[in-house]
Amino acid sequence: MKIVVIGAGAMGSLFGGLLAEQDNDVTLLDIWPEHVDAINTKGLQVEREGDLRTVKIHAATTPETIGKADLAIVFVKSTQTAQAAQTAAKLISATGMVLTLQNGMGNADILTETLGGGRVLAGTTSHGATLLGPGMIRHAGSGVTTIGLWQKADSTKAQVTADLFNGAGIETIVAADVRSLIWEKLLINVGINAITALTGIKNGQIIDFPAARRLSEMAVQEAVEVARGRGICVRDDAADHVLEVARATAANRSSMGQDVDNRRQTEIDAINGAVVKYAQNAGRKVPVNETLALLVETLQAHYTR
Repeated sequence: MKIVVIGAGAMGSLFGGLLAEQDNDVTLLDIWPEHVDAINTKGLQVEREGDLRTVKIHAATTPETIGKADLAIVFVKSTQTAQAAQTAAKLISATGMVLTLQNGMGNADILTETLGGGRVLAGTTSHGATLLGPGMIRHAGSGVTTIGLWQKADSTKAQVTADLFNGAGIETIVAADVRSLIWEKLLINVGINAITALTGIKNGQIIDFPAARRLSEMAVQEAVEVARGRGICVRDDAADHVLEVARATAANRSSMGQDVDNRRQTEIDAINGAVVKYAQNAGRKVPVNETLALLVETLQAHYTR
């Protein structure tokens, strides 16, 4: 299968590399020239538990030389999804599909606006990866990937992608209600990312510090109420589940924390900011999420202007 990964950061490179190792025709598309050059010159270096392997895979900085693809996987930051949707529209074939495994809310809706219903798959993944430098990533952890059609259509399209992923060692299942799963992932990000980004702590320290733990619980509970107000079914123990994830990833620095550390634009608008937007549309108040979002926006404005 011909595949293009739009956004070849840590996660995009990981999924592209795993798929390329199973003889799929994969191209990594990214705007970072040093990363692309390193991959094309030396291959993608993947480190896992001290072992290093090289994956031969093609990378590009522009879409013009790639040709039509059967599947486009979007891994850009949520702030770049609209542009990625335009790129995907040019690259996928008449029967091609686009899959988003991005963090936050709104990405699948943006892709659907450009590509139309029935062509967009969305999902979540428990895999973890870290970008170590140009052409080199660390595969930090494995887990289940869950995907589904964003709008009701022929479910076999989702199963074809799941079979492709499973064949590449990416354990994948198809979900009938992928929207609830994406909200479940959003709740984890709501309870971890902004707090760690603002305080400089690692995920596990949310449990260690009572104030951080309480802040996480309050933010998650607000988001749970917003989700249920929108008719989304989410777990009753959402706040406890977020703390379990923080404990399981105790040594990790969240993706938003890494963005702040490296003075990059964050995805706050698609995480806590999304909760605020949905709450405002419903006439609800979410003061904890609004405060977290405003603080991250302030910090981000300070170092990006």
